[in-house]
Amino acid sequence: MLRIGVDLGGTKIEAIALDAAGVERGRVRQPTPQGDYEATLGVIAGLVVELEGRGGDRAAPEARVGIGMPGSFSPADGRVRNANSTCLNGRPLREDLAARLPRPLRFANDANCFALSEATDGSGAGAAVVFGVILGTGVGAGIAIDGRVLQGANAIAGEWGHNPLAGPGLLEVGDAAPLCYCGRRGCVETWLSGPGMAADHRRVTGALLDAPAIAQRARAGEADATATLARYLDRAARALAGVINLLDPDVIVLGGGVSEIDALYAGIPERWGPHVFSDTIATRLLRSRHGPSSGVRGAAWLWPAADAGG
Repeated sequence: MLRIGVDLGGTKIEAIALDAAGVERGRVRQPTPQGDYEATLGVIAGLVVELEGRGGDRAAPEARVGIGMPGSFSPADGRVRNANSTCLNGRPLREDLAARLPRPLRFANDANCFALSEATDGSGAGAAVVFGVILGTGVGAGIAIDGRVLQGANAIAGEWGHNPLAGPGLLEVGDAAPLCYCGRRGCVETWLSGPGMAADHRRVTGALLDAPAIAQRARAGEADATATLARYLDRAARALAGVINLLDPDVIVLGGGVSEIDALYAGIPERWGPHVFSDTIATRLLRSRHGPSSGVRGAAWLWPAADAGG
């Protein structure tokens, strides 16, 4: 059975076709039409049809399509909310796309798709509970339990990036905390995103450097960059310790541009112990196996073998 996954991103829309074994059979992408909802629907439908065509006529009516999207559907009216691609907000995406694509469709937040991908055949494969974190321009997270996405009663399971930073110090609370686009101050995203690291470095040193440059200078031993990275590791450890206390995942998988910083994988576990309510910590912190492809692969895996007929 052909599974097609679509990753609806802010700058590009990517689609992938996986066979029953998870082997990639095709991949296509196009730029995201900026601010144009109808054109976005058209691009998604076109990419799916193109991949179906590559699978042959017999595959087309049987394809199962998963859509990874920013934001989520409101339980109140079924329309998109909280999407950083703002042209989606308030729109009946599920119904509108079904009208263009009369196929079996499933939808999930893009971070949930990331977690599902890594839980299915990525770094968290075989683990009962996987917490997938995207550390990039923003901070997102998703939860996969026994190979299934956890949506939650309010469809916000995994919205860790908009919780306050755990155990804040004097320079991390009140007006000293950075303002988040959601209207609150001191959200995890404002500290742990790539721009969050850069902003912290600028507040302390006055220097304008992005996260990769800070990490590179820290590796070279520069004092200011080393101090910024140490603050980042401490904040990430506190934030993830809260996840461990609440969810107790087997695996935490990191993705996104900031996840490429090697120091995270030893530095965070070294620091989270004092904040975890346990005498031992078995949770593993791992780099994603599929990297930037995890989101689109996870969208395809919204159709597991039992549901896809594979």
